[in-house]
Amino acid sequence: MIRTPFPVLTADEAAGLIQDGQTLGFSGFTAAGSAKVIPAALARRATREHAAGRPFRVGVLTGASTGRSLDGALAEAHAISFRMPYQSNSTLRRQINDGEVKFIDTHLSSMQQKLRYGFLGRPIDWAVVEASDVTRGGGIVLTTSVGASNTYLRLADKVLIELNARHPASMLGLHDIFEPQDPPARQEIAIYSPSDRIGSPICVVDPAKIVGVVMTDLADETKDFEPATAVTEQIGWHIADFLVAEMRAGRIPSDFLPLQSGVGNVANSVLAALGEHPDVPSFTMYTEVLQDSVVPLLESGRCRFASTCALALSPDMMKHVVDNIAFFKSRIVLRPQEVTNHPEVVRRLGVVSMNTAIEVDIGGNVNSTHFFGKTLMNGIGGSGDFTRNAYLSIFSCPSTAKGGAISSIVPLAAHMDHNEHSVQVVVTERGVADLRGRDPSERAQLIIENCAHPDYQPQLRDYLRLIKAGGHEPLSLSLGLAMHRQFLRHGDMRNIDWEEFR
Repeated sequence: MIRTPFPVLTADEAAGLIQDGQTLGFSGFTAAGSAKVIPAALARRATREHAAGRPFRVGVLTGASTGRSLDGALAEAHAISFRMPYQSNSTLRRQINDGEVKFIDTHLSSMQQKLRYGFLGRPIDWAVVEASDVTRGGGIVLTTSVGASNTYLRLADKVLIELNARHPASMLGLHDIFEPQDPPARQEIAIYSPSDRIGSPICVVDPAKIVGVVMTDLADETKDFEPATAVTEQIGWHIADFLVAEMRAGRIPSDFLPLQSGVGNVANSVLAALGEHPDVPSFTMYTEVLQDSVVPLLESGRCRFASTCALALSPDMMKHVVDNIAFFKSRIVLRPQEVTNHPEVVRRLGVVSMNTAIEVDIGGNVNSTHFFGKTLMNGIGGSGDFTRNAYLSIFSCPSTAKGGAISSIVPLAAHMDHNEHSVQVVVTERGVADLRGRDPSERAQLIIENCAHPDYQPQLRDYLRLIKAGGHEPLSLSLGLAMHRQFLRHGDMRNIDWEEFR
């Protein structure tokens, strides 16, 4: 039985302390380390309040997305007034797109400093964090993520802790908690290799702020990602072959560069290919999230060290890590998102960024957040933090979606998160378009010929022929979004009649 010097509360007692209209900073970066029982109890309370005809909604701040007991439960109870900086829950997504919940999409690296600067315009009333241990002096050992928890704990008026027995106190030493000073006193973040440690293994708060502790014994609510497919595996091998070619050309050092990889089955396929490729040397990672695929790479030595913000592992894989915690503490460090995603550090280390796109236009602009320009998927997350500062920035996606009815390669992206000035390489299962040193016309030709699906190549070539000559970009204001409009009218982007949209 875990002992704590602070008052032990039930989840319902903790939730009863929170008032309508307050702002809460929750632990969690993906479902890793996410608060679980207090937000679920808060959702139950909101349901009771609403049934009694009383308003009850709170502002929700996290590191990134969370689990079903946080975003899911609160959204289903209609208990969220505003949300930032990132989410991935289907119910919450619908409420955001319907205008019920105000969502502020922001780069993850800037979340913590925006709070410190006062840019949110409201105080943080409560920090609600999951911990593996807490000391009488206010020392808090976090669990499977850091996210923005350190900043929430420092800025919040009051603190509630979920003390999770599933994650033992032996996790002490896995985290590296560092918060930079604000301008004009800010100095460099002294990380010169992914394994450098610069902070404290614990968060420390005034113990007077800790109102209570709720005991739990729960695994993270991590989702099972879709398994690899022939398409995602082909994307993975295209990227691995491309990076090997860059190394042979002398543009990547022979001992490689740190890698950043997004989440999902494409990211898993890329890491699997890099781990299996005989010509890829052992590598390090400086990234946001580690998934199951990285654990065997660490054990085999293919990945020498991984700096991350979260361990988004399945329960069985997390148990394996905990059972071998001494081994993994020498090979993994968990940092705040402000540090893992920091532009200065990403550029200094020469990180190779690998992220996924919803669509890419022939100018090299990437949409990673919105369908058809206005319907939010998840948010920009940390993709921009890495893309804009990477040594080499790569975006990948399957060439089609919806059974081929949608082309991921379009004349003009309906929403632009990463512009042509930051995107260097585009990859689909069809091939690789290396955009470096290419003008807009050359980029358009490369993307169409190397990345677009054969079903769409003829009409994309036709688009280039139809647009009026002159100008620097291959752009027609009248036809740029015609393929999107074609889908909305006919349910398929193929077989477009360009004259219909002139």
